[in-house]
Amino acid sequence: MSKSTSRRDFFQLALGGGSAAGLLAGTLASPSYAQLRQDSAAGTRRTEKARLTADVVIVGGGPTGVMAALAAARNGSKVVLVQDRPILGGNSSSEVRMHIVGANNNLPDARETGIIEELRLDNQVRNPQRSASMWDLLLWEKTYYHPNITLLLNTVMDSCRVDSNRVRSVSCFQMTTQTRYEIEGALFADCTGDGSLGFLAGNPWRQGQEGKAEFGESMAPEAPLPYTMGSSLLFQARDMGHPVPFIPPDWAHKYPTHEAMGRDPDGLEYGYWWIEWGGMLDTIKDDDRIREELLKVLLGVWDHLKNHGDHGADNWALEWFGFLPARRESRRLMGAYILRQDDLTSGRVFEDEVAFGGWPIDHHFPQGTDFKGEDFWFSNKLKDLYSIPLGSLYSATLKNLFFGGRCLSATHLALASTRVMATCSVIGQGIGTAAAHCSSTGRMPGELGKQDIETIKQTLLRDDAFLLGTPNRDPDDLARRATATAGSALPEFGPQNVLDGVARSRHGSSHQWRSVSLDPGDCRLELDFGEPVRIRRVQLCFDTGLSRAMTLTHQDSYHETMIEGPQPETVKDYRLEALVDGSWRSVAEVAGNYQRLRIHEFETLPVSKLRLSVTDTQGVRQARVFEIRVYG
Repeated sequence: MSKSTSRRDFFQLALGGGSAAGLLAGTLASPSYAQLRQDSAAGTRRTEKARLTADVVIVGGGPTGVMAALAAARNGSKVVLVQDRPILGGNSSSEVRMHIVGANNNLPDARETGIIEELRLDNQVRNPQRSASMWDLLLWEKTYYHPNITLLLNTVMDSCRVDSNRVRSVSCFQMTTQTRYEIEGALFADCTGDGSLGFLAGNPWRQGQEGKAEFGESMAPEAPLPYTMGSSLLFQARDMGHPVPFIPPDWAHKYPTHEAMGRDPDGLEYGYWWIEWGGMLDTIKDDDRIREELLKVLLGVWDHLKNHGDHGADNWALEWFGFLPARRESRRLMGAYILRQDDLTSGRVFEDEVAFGGWPIDHHFPQGTDFKGEDFWFSNKLKDLYSIPLGSLYSATLKNLFFGGRCLSATHLALASTRVMATCSVIGQGIGTAAAHCSSTGRMPGELGKQDIETIKQTLLRDDAFLLGTPNRDPDDLARRATATAGSALPEFGPQNVLDGVARSRHGSSHQWRSVSLDPGDCRLELDFGEPVRIRRVQLCFDTGLSRAMTLTHQDSYHETMIEGPQPETVKDYRLEALVDGSWRSVAEVAGNYQRLRIHEFETLPVSKLRLSVTDTQGVRQARVFEIRVYG
């Protein structure tokens, strides 16, 4: 059943027509249209009620929740995704407009792959103007039109039902349709950032900073503190080409000098992360007070730029600023394992790794703009990446509850690194993949054995995630038995690299085949299976510039690593052929590719050799391929 048909039938049912069976993976209990008219005439008012069921229910539609929903759905689970805002994306959405940053802002060859890479590559091509609303649209499109996902926007989860140490259902109200949803599920994932579902369900949680002794964290305060990092409001400005005055409201803060402001502003177009405040309060319960203060600071900073000193701002005008404070920290839900400072600084690789991080331990002082020191954050730059275990992403108290993103099981200092959105994104893919495995096997996350963990990790790698200590050892990948040859190869970029189990450069090793040129004879890569094997799917993993260096020379440094448009390293046009019964047969021909992972499915064929012929790229003059996988 198509997504459009599902929704048409859903609304037919809401008016009293049709059967509830199978619709939106659940049932709807609602009065008929005639009954509604009769009630209205009698002065009675009803709230629409709907009941949904799913394999995986995900609450929270920021980067963590979106990636979790897509990962679970793509691996066969029926998913309900609940989001309390009208758009997806959390702090990356048009309501907040923070760049998605992660490990590659700190370390080389570290950009997050998997679903987040797919979406960012789409965004760079479809949205070179960098419209925040176009990013909103992309996230909506990917989730709304997936046949395994039911997306509920403008929907607030306000209570849940727990029985026998399991979350049984969540109760949600959709403000736009005035519908009360009761959503039952086998598995639940709290991706709210604030740990709202875990909090309501009774999962243990923390807020604030641990003392030094509890986890042996050298960067922690001597004694525990209740304070968190603050929230921020961003702004965007535009050069109007002529002088534009600015008259601040009388309630805005006054900053006649840089000293009064506490910082020297740099750049005019995009706002400042350091317009931050509220860590001394409760970032959840005091959100309105925090917004009020941040607006005073933001407009006071703009007044300073426009009216105090020469900042080159005469022709600039505010185009947009946020009203939704971007939270860095609130509750953290405690799980089977608590991630801590030493896990990050030592680059620990966990046996149950499902994601990785690499952003510095970037702790912001809770006073924010009230702090009077030289700067109000400290940052411990890590020497290498670290892994994130599945044990930090599920409850030890509630058997069927996953959680991740800002509310993962971690200390305050570990959260100071894991909180950034690209890291939250790969955590989300890890959660969704694990949830789909639990759904298909009937196991709860705390019941997963060693082989279950291995299957989850191999699924993540197959779906182009990256894990620090786990290479491709997928027993179903027929390419692992093949021999690779090529028409040409640059030194250290030989064809055997596409079969070595690692699909990115790492610690000086390329793990990539790279041709000498784009001449037709140079750009052929062949796999020889020795004997015919039955094949129906081929996966190709191309170079999308993961090794492009971050120089941190300007405020918008993220965009140094991803070019607006297709990435020049990427294979653009290619042909895939199979040797069947002694004759070459074309099984796929692609023009205009810009994605890293391409999957081709076709009728099952007895193939003795497979050949990839690259005819053009998006810019560079060699064919570049990280990995080929083959499945029967």
